[in-house]
Amino acid sequence: MKTRSLGKSGLQVSALGLGCMGMSQSFPPLPDPRDMVPMIRTAVDRGVTFFDTAEVYGPYTNEELVGEALAPVRDRVVIATKFGFRFEDGKNVGIDSSPARIRAAVDGSLRRLRTDVIDLLYQHRVDLEVPIEDVAGTVKELIAEGKVKHFGLSEAGAKTIRRAHAVQPVTALQSEYSLWTRDPEPEILPTLEELGIGFVPFSPLGKGFLTGTIDQNTAFESTDFRNILPRFTPEAREANQALVDLLGRIAGEKGATTAQIALAWLLAQKPWMVPIPGTTKLHRLEENIGAVDIELTAGDLRAIEDAASKITVHGARYPDALMKTVGR
Repeated sequence: MKTRSLGKSGLQVSALGLGCMGMSQSFPPLPDPRDMVPMIRTAVDRGVTFFDTAEVYGPYTNEELVGEALAPVRDRVVIATKFGFRFEDGKNVGIDSSPARIRAAVDGSLRRLRTDVIDLLYQHRVDLEVPIEDVAGTVKELIAEGKVKHFGLSEAGAKTIRRAHAVQPVTALQSEYSLWTRDPEPEILPTLEELGIGFVPFSPLGKGFLTGTIDQNTAFESTDFRNILPRFTPEAREANQALVDLLGRIAGEKGATTAQIALAWLLAQKPWMVPIPGTTKLHRLEENIGAVDIELTAGDLRAIEDAASKITVHGARYPDALMKTVGR
């Protein structure tokens, strides 16, 4: 497995990480957690060193799973988790990045992750009620106390990134980015490059759509998160199939899979970019890891760009209420 540095922070991770959220929520049928522990450990054996979780996933159960799986190999891996929500009776009741909530979240995460330090701590969503300077200042204190090593943001806008970075250097931004979600390109990516901040794209396979295994006739279970996403209506999926067909054509030329080309395209964008595809299946894990060794030439990238520029992606990535929580 190749490695990459997240910006200028010096934090070295595998070129591809593993997003663990789907092991506990959002994409049913959910797997037996007992099956996920060996899969996470297999990822480590295959060279993956970067694992992503969050307090809100479950809530709590995903951190517990990741903590159990990685405890025997803790010295070989980088664990990223997130704060930013308030809970009542075990349920997420809204955004909250108050300093007291951050500290409580970190203490809980440390316990569930079975570790004495969090390698990378993200603010999960920007809290408009708490100045980002206060958030960054609290994390700076936690770093000084030895509970956290690196500070990250998720789905933050460029101005927020700059304000946070001025208080406590930001190691990485995590936001959605793929060939069908290119919102970060105009403003976010140049800001990160200027400031020396790494980028961690989540949903790099478009929540499964860019693998080529989903079409307009695919039926999701009633509790599947994709049922509420405008981009996943049958009509939008039918219209967006053109993008999957494009990836499939390149895959055929390269002797690769559609998913591998989608990941290879991301890896080719910037050397400080580390995608974190999620999966609950061992054969998909192996497939994703194989993307690291696929080399897209400058000609390949131009061909993809030229073809993609003629395709209009249909449907917003989130409903209006959720879209209001990103890019702030």
